[in-house]
Amino acid sequence: MEEIKVDEKEALACCGSSQFAKQMALASPFPSVDHAISVAKDIWFDKVDVIGWLEAFAAHPQIGESPSSHTTSAQWSKGEQSTALATATDSGLQELSDWNARYRQKFGHVFLICASGRSAAEILGELKNRYSNRPIHELEIASQEQMKITELRLRKLFSAKTKADSTGSQYSTAVASKAEKRVGIIGQHLTAPLEGFPAKAPQVQARTRPPITTHVLDVSRGSPAAGIEVRLEMWKSSQPRPSFGETDIGGWVLEGCSTTDRDGRSGQLMSIVDALSPGVYRISFNTGKYNPGGFFPYVSIVFEIKDTQKFEHFHVPLLLSPFSFSTYRGS
Repeated sequence: MEEIKVDEKEALACCGSSQFAKQMALASPFPSVDHAISVAKDIWFDKVDVIGWLEAFAAHPQIGESPSSHTTSAQWSKGEQSTALATATDSGLQELSDWNARYRQKFGHVFLICASGRSAAEILGELKNRYSNRPIHELEIASQEQMKITELRLRKLFSAKTKADSTGSQYSTAVASKAEKRVGIIGQHLTAPLEGFPAKAPQVQARTRPPITTHVLDVSRGSPAAGIEVRLEMWKSSQPRPSFGETDIGGWVLEGCSTTDRDGRSGQLMSIVDALSPGVYRISFNTGKYNPGGFFPYVSIVFEIKDTQKFEHFHVPLLLSPFSFSTYRGS
């Protein structure tokens, strides 16, 4: 299978963030849809800032409304909402519209959910449940839902491109001479090992960045948090792991420290190694210096990496506001 090229316009139809679209186009072409999705996740969670997230959210029509434009993105949205629109009553659509307005007023962006295959009642129930979330938590959920939509659309895009390539290939084969066919067969045998290579690449591919990274988003300002001091430590003690409630004396060893840049991303916190040492790690943020009037003088996140995960990448972002914070494991 030939590599599939995705240009900026096509990537933008999959996810309405211009940052995302540019990065995907630069990373193109892709040997498979699964590889493209893996790259898309890395870009979305590790390289696109909160402004880019909000730009992508804004590209979606309100749930329950059929998009009027004829762009690829609009037509995909229409298809994804088809089940909801088909199962909704007039009163149900009105209630969905009312709750959408309440949601937007509280969170500042459209309610985002991967609507494919969901009924109007299911979507309304999820909207009501999520309305009680804190803004910092809801931003995280919305970003995950956007990634589900992006993955769905990338699969549609690759399916359409593969069919087009297949049709062209069949036509070429029909008119080719016997000699041309023989050359094609030889060429297939020669390139077969290369086609199989991309699927195994993640297992052996050398890292281009440290295995543990982070970035900080200031949700209260809707922007990356620049100038926050970050420390990464690893637990190295006679005890296999730190215990809750016990004083940690000399167990934590500094791996590296840095300060977040204008995109909210830290510099290199550890060496770029292919195999990460399994164990317990702690990443700490000097939030008190960044926001002296906030509730948290500092924030520490402790996590454990198993031996089976040593070749994976761990992105540990911090979503911060003066009186709350949350995190999750990105990739």
